[in-house]
Amino acid sequence: MKRIRLYIVALVIGIVIAVAINSYQPPYYITMPGSAEELSPIIEVEGGYDEQGEFMLTTVAFMRANVFNLLWANFNKYHSITPYEAYRQEGESHEEFLDRQLHMMQGAQSASVFVAFTKANKQVQIENTGVYVSHVFEGMPAEGKLNIGDKILAVDNQKVISTDDLISYVKTLSVGKSVKLKVERDQDVVAEDIKIVQYPQNPEQIGVGIGLLQDFIVTSEPDVEIDTSRIGGPSAGLMFSLEIYNQLMEEDITKGYKIAGTGTIDFDGVVGRIGGIDKKIVAANREGAVIFFAPNEEGKIGSNYQIALQTAQDINSDMKIVPIDTFDDAIHYLNSLNEK
Repeated sequence: MKRIRLYIVALVIGIVIAVAINSYQPPYYITMPGSAEELSPIIEVEGGYDEQGEFMLTTVAFMRANVFNLLWANFNKYHSITPYEAYRQEGESHEEFLDRQLHMMQGAQSASVFVAFTKANKQVQIENTGVYVSHVFEGMPAEGKLNIGDKILAVDNQKVISTDDLISYVKTLSVGKSVKLKVERDQDVVAEDIKIVQYPQNPEQIGVGIGLLQDFIVTSEPDVEIDTSRIGGPSAGLMFSLEIYNQLMEEDITKGYKIAGTGTIDFDGVVGRIGGIDKKIVAANREGAVIFFAPNEEGKIGSNYQIALQTAQDINSDMKIVPIDTFDDAIHYLNSLNEK
């Protein structure tokens, strides 16, 4: 009986210690290969055409570190350990970081719809809906005066329509001067006088201590529905635009292939660098993709394309890695494919 009691006590102590260790969160994120998901169930163009192949969205799995997964990550080549500050803005919480990623995903969707419809010669319009506060830096003059989500209406009675409007105006001012920012918050209009200061981490930059986000509404005919749930970030822009374009066009540009890829896209169709390309290659290969579009960054050393190519070789993948700088590059490559 005494042995049983000792065993139970030891077990309870062990559980308590394990829970305590697991609840401790070191200031790191763990990233690893995520998913490669078919886009046709995620994107629906009203009255759009079906496709024989698939365009695929690739993701990086992302979690806050604890003692156990931190140890595990050290033994996995494609698991990375990264300090919080590499992802978060100064003073930004985990929840604020996730919200910013979701907003960036919305921006990627807007750009992809605009590019796809423009290239397909379909009706599309873009409306600039304003500039929003995405972050308030701790210890800066805006702290306690502006909130994340505030819509900036005017600076010193000058209307603010774009982030450039505000940034350009502030650059004309000197440190120590105050500006009057008029913002919309919860359907109320609030005006705040805020001092211009230097940023501690970058003395050449001056401002009030906020991050900015430009918001757009893109309307199209036909309508497009995109359901990405809790996936965040801008890196799916290229693949979104290809899927939307393909549903708009009678000819199936997949030619029957499973095509994965990644890359941001702007309203001019230019494809940009993303993070975690090696992990996305692993995910795409695991899900059977045969072609992968990777940002080429105009051929610079260490580009996403070069890392993707090396990763595919390292994991003995037969995927064709294709360098892409623009939406048109991807279309040109797809047009060169033979039907599967």
